[in-house]
Amino acid sequence: MAANSDGGAMSDINVTPLVDVMLVLLIIFMITAPLMSHPITVTVPLANPKSDEAKIDTPPLDLAIKEDGTMYYQDHQVSEQELKGQLAIEAQKSPQPELQIRADKNIEWKVVRKAIGDAKGQGMVHVGFMTQAPLPSAGEQ
Repeated sequence: MAANSDGGAMSDINVTPLVDVMLVLLIIFMITAPLMSHPITVTVPLANPKSDEAKIDTPPLDLAIKEDGTMYYQDHQVSEQELKGQLAIEAQKSPQPELQIRADKNIEWKVVRKAIGDAKGQGMVHVGFMTQAPLPSAGEQ
């Protein structure tokens, strides 16, 4: 170790090696950056979120499950097989509608899980849950 004139250790940091390494890295990145471009050129469309293109609104599908496991698809009672058939038909539509599940709060979770599995198995991608908003407490009004 080098010592200063007082006999103690030198506390200055030599930054020359650090600058040398940084300059070498800068040169390497400057050389390799142009090589990272894609060799195949494709004209991609421009995204315009402010465009007024007609958006197709598809009404959501309603699946209600009562506490006893009875299922109602679009307010009509259905069996498990009928539900699978209806969901298979709806899954083929473009754009695909969202399946909104309303399940009784006292129902066993495995019944809801089975309904979700059936929907996914038939090709439904958008599955959501319907809940009630909590009632405001007396202090929040």
